Amino acid sequence: MRIVIPKEILHAEKRVAAIPETVAKFRQKGFEVAVEAGAGEGIFVSDSDYEKAGAAIVRDVEELFGQADLILKVKQPIFNEAREKHEVDMMPSRALLVTFLHPASPDSHDIVRKLAARRITSLTMDGIPRISRAQRMDALTSMSTVAGYRAVLDAAEYLPRFLPMVGTAIGAIKPATVLVVGAGVAGLQSIATAKRLGAVVKAWDIRESARQEAASLGAKVEGFDVPADLAIAPGGYARQLPEEWLRKEQAAIGAIAAQADIIILSALVPGSLAPTIITEEIVARMRPGSVIIDISIDQGGNCALTKPGQDVWAHSVRICGVQNLPGRMPMQSSWLYANNMYYYIENLFKNGPGTPDFEDEIVRASLVTTDGRIVYEPALEAMGERVTV
Repeated sequence: MRIVIPKEILHAEKRVAAIPETVAKFRQKGFEVAVEAGAGEGIFVSDSDYEKAGAAIVRDVEELFGQADLILKVKQPIFNEAREKHEVDMMPSRALLVTFLHPASPDSHDIVRKLAARRITSLTMDGIPRISRAQRMDALTSMSTVAGYRAVLDAAEYLPRFLPMVGTAIGAIKPATVLVVGAGVAGLQSIATAKRLGAVVKAWDIRESARQEAASLGAKVEGFDVPADLAIAPGGYARQLPEEWLRKEQAAIGAIAAQADIIILSALVPGSLAPTIITEEIVARMRPGSVIIDISIDQGGNCALTKPGQDVWAHSVRICGVQNLPGRMPMQSSWLYANNMYYYIENLFKNGPGTPDFEDEIVRASLVTTDGRIVYEPALEAMGERVTV
């Protein structure tokens, strides 16, 4: 069975789905591995490094896809401008694709439908359930760690003032206030980073346990009481609030957001669209020159005004819909992701190359398309469709 690793072609995407260390492990498991020439350039890994690990180097991307049994990528397949052909159209229908698809996001619906039409079996790395057995495979947590750190650095760059308190001969400059919405993995990393940079940090979450974690990092905790059965999903993760409670949350957070110089939005519901917490009315109340970094944009975004992949100005507030914060730190991101991917593939083919276990709990939770059908329930719900049996 042949694994292929294409070079990512999304703009500014330097990550890669396998590194020489994981290529060597795949070879030990009995897989053949082919890597597109130059795939590792963004992380300073040469073709010869991959060859030494046991990979074949293929220069023609269509040839690479054509020989694939299993395709490992970082981001969704997109149109290849150089070849005037979509990556999905280069993939054989017998192939398996494993990548971040974000299938519930409206921006991904056409890709998901295209994969189903091509009868490609696809699995999404953001569908991995957060259970103890899956911890080593949990790429979403790994990338959230990177995104939470990087988001604060970007916000500090865009903010037209200091983050820490600065003393001068004519008086002290007050520190900036950072509000982190969603105290999950990304949010906690943002809190820790903003504290290290000297900002006043506030945290917002509807879960009491998450608020406690944020407080342990030195954040001033904000939030409002939501019944646990509405706020918390199995495993302790956030649940999508009913519309009535979401409106209450929007009303409660408005005054706190108005005092913030930076808002980091990282409120995610695993496998589903992100809730819209920051409305345009809230943005209009913020200080001129403030910055919003919407980490949740791949799942639709927590701000009503965020545009995927764009920086927009509204009411004198800069709103950043950066879709690839982990890609800004490709070396550590690739190391984390490649290892998550290795453990996922090891579990998928626990019975050996060529015999995927689609009955495995982790695999079932991350399966998006198979036999020409879309089977990922959050995507179908977002599309307004139902699972067909």
